[in-house]
Amino acid sequence: MSSEGHAVAGCYNGRTMDAMPKATLPPRMRRLESLQELMPERIQNILLVSSLYDSFILERDGQLTELFLSEFLDLNLRHTPGLRHVSSGREALQALEEGRFNLVITSLNVTDMNALELAREVKARTEDVPVILLGYDSRELKDFVSRHDVSDIERVFLYQGDVRIFLAIVKYMEDRLNLEHDTAAGVQAVILIEDSIRYYSSFLPLIYAELFRHSHSVISEGVNLTHKILRMRARPKILLCTSFEEAWEYFSRYSDVILGVISDIEFPHSGKLQPDAGAEFARKVREAWPDIPVLLQSSRPENRVLAEAAGACFVLKNSPTLLNDLREFMVDNFAFGDFVFRLPDGTEVDRAHSLRSLLEKLRTVPAECIGYHGERNHFSNWLKARTEFALAEKLRPRKVSDFATLEDIRRNLIESIEEYRRERQSGVISDYDPDTFDPQHGFARIGGGSLGGKARGLAFVRYLLYNYPVDRLFDGVVISVPPAVVLGTDVFDRFLDDNDLRDFALHCDDDHELTARFHSAGFPQDVRDHLASFLEGVTTPLAVRSSSLLEDSQYQPFTGVYETYMLPNAEADPAVRLERLIAAIKQVYLSTFSSHAKTYIRATPYRLEEEKMAVIVMKVVGERHGQRFYPDFSGVARSYNFYPTPPLSSDDGVASVALGMGRMVVEGGAALQFSPRFPRHVLQLSSARDMLDACQRTFWALSLEEEGDACTFREREYGLDAAEEDGTLGRLGSVYSPENDAIYDGISRSGVRLVSFAPILKHGVFPLAQILEILLELGSWGMNSPVEIEFAVNLSVPAGEPT
Repeated sequence: MSSEGHAVAGCYNGRTMDAMPKATLPPRMRRLESLQELMPERIQNILLVSSLYDSFILERDGQLTELFLSEFLDLNLRHTPGLRHVSSGREALQALEEGRFNLVITSLNVTDMNALELAREVKARTEDVPVILLGYDSRELKDFVSRHDVSDIERVFLYQGDVRIFLAIVKYMEDRLNLEHDTAAGVQAVILIEDSIRYYSSFLPLIYAELFRHSHSVISEGVNLTHKILRMRARPKILLCTSFEEAWEYFSRYSDVILGVISDIEFPHSGKLQPDAGAEFARKVREAWPDIPVLLQSSRPENRVLAEAAGACFVLKNSPTLLNDLREFMVDNFAFGDFVFRLPDGTEVDRAHSLRSLLEKLRTVPAECIGYHGERNHFSNWLKARTEFALAEKLRPRKVSDFATLEDIRRNLIESIEEYRRERQSGVISDYDPDTFDPQHGFARIGGGSLGGKARGLAFVRYLLYNYPVDRLFDGVVISVPPAVVLGTDVFDRFLDDNDLRDFALHCDDDHELTARFHSAGFPQDVRDHLASFLEGVTTPLAVRSSSLLEDSQYQPFTGVYETYMLPNAEADPAVRLERLIAAIKQVYLSTFSSHAKTYIRATPYRLEEEKMAVIVMKVVGERHGQRFYPDFSGVARSYNFYPTPPLSSDDGVASVALGMGRMVVEGGAALQFSPRFPRHVLQLSSARDMLDACQRTFWALSLEEEGDACTFREREYGLDAAEEDGTLGRLGSVYSPENDAIYDGISRSGVRLVSFAPILKHGVFPLAQILEILLELGSWGMNSPVEIEFAVNLSVPAGEPT
């Protein structure tokens, strides 16, 4: 390993972790990092320049500053620009000398100059501060624009009593500033073509409001609060154009991210007002990208024919329902609503409101639906509108003709979405949401506060394995942290405070009384509901593990101080499974205040009042064998060996492994010890007599047989005959032949069965040593200290599935 920590070393068949730096790993789907880079340019401070009269109008219509801030807050926009008002051009220029304003919004005439004169002065003094003209009288504004060259003004808007025009101006400018950067990351854009100042000043606030409303509806699928907020940055951008050439330049440059087009029919083309410019633009768009929706609008009903001939939708500008018609078009055609599964004749079959429900519906809808939507790129369009850019980009190039059957398309869609959902939750701690949690791969928190030391360690391992996917070095192997939910320390605090347990627990010295009070105490209902939904997707055994603030500290070991419980989670009644899970969580909570824990913590520099307990509810790794559940083998590996034997050194590390559950290892039973760097150097296997004395003869498994006590957590010890019956001994075992006083690898002969791990350590049935060597070096590098890893391995998997 590099002493500087810049690369992770470790070797497997000549392949090193040095060859796997983060930057050169095979590309993962874009995730949170790409969202963090969006919207780098922001409007931070706005200078509003208006006469006293215009200022009075704004105050009469509603207190501008309060309404402005309120509109941002109502839309849950985390960034709200500052707003300062001045009444003259001279004051504006003086304010600009402060250098903190990056947008000027001016009314037509201020005390000492008009808007155009101010814009020229601003441009002469600073190149990067745009000036927006906001008029208050339509006729006066139209007359001013027609008589002057307003090229020094960024854009002209009309205030019509709706304060949302200020939000629209800010977002319009931010879209212009970030267009090139964000579209490169897959952010979508809507082209709006309208040369009427009055109409686009009316449309723009509505369109932005609809975009933000849509963004709020999809951020619920964010994996945590940070992700949800950042997804707001990925909302579609609005490209406002006033001429054919401007709009076509945008379309030509950004056609692969254009979500749709909303256009007037009559607007300038080649410097002249053209009556059918919108229809011509629609035709060109549909020729290039047939699946891009186009809406044409006109004040003339006869233009509906033009729109329909161009393959576009149509609305009347003077319709009393214009704004509602515009909203409905966006929801129906920009994929802002549910995904509506239809048959080729248009019949609705089903709806999906989220990525998870899309996955579920894909399993059951008729194949004709999938073919119909696949031919029209409806799946990728809907995903892009929901800011799932990476998945959309993966699906978009695939054509229906690339697949032999419609069922092949269905399979491909399901596999792609499942993989994407796994990737999206990898390496992050998500907030638990029953609609988005993946019971096969998820790692989520319930409640606030800390995750505790043990859960933090698991989360860090997930992060490392995501960024450095070691399993890619080993064909047919998956390395992962088991799916889990973590109850944050806030749940612990609520449980204590709601039941008045804190003071009692701190001073109670009777463990029986402590147990009785804790188990009779109520449990937070919202947490109970989350756990019930979690159990709906998880029907395999569970480990309920402590994760206190002090556990897994690098400098103060708390191993064995608090409790871990195993739950078979096999009861037929879901209510019984839930009550037993909550009982186990309470057991972990009360172990914080047990006499054993109190005695231990007195010998440390910590105070029990400072301790808080998070709880990990994690799927147990293993497979079911009749009424037994266990992994093929478990173990503990340490990057530093305190007691090496020659020729080993301390830095070579050490691992202890045993067939079955890890209890054999952690309780000091007959586990096999070896160095991952020198797996064949095993003192326990140096002679037949040593092997007979040292090798494992029994193993631990979780019993799934029904027992009455809700707090009985049943690990049982079994003989190797049970493992041979289950088919788990063959890949780990050897046979001692008394007749020859010899040990033979494998269990095909008659004789005494032993757990030697010879098929793995000597014959490479599974690359355990190589994997542990890399993981230990990766962990030590990531923690910058020696590490210990607990692990379990499933070899007993269905044919074709990875171990």
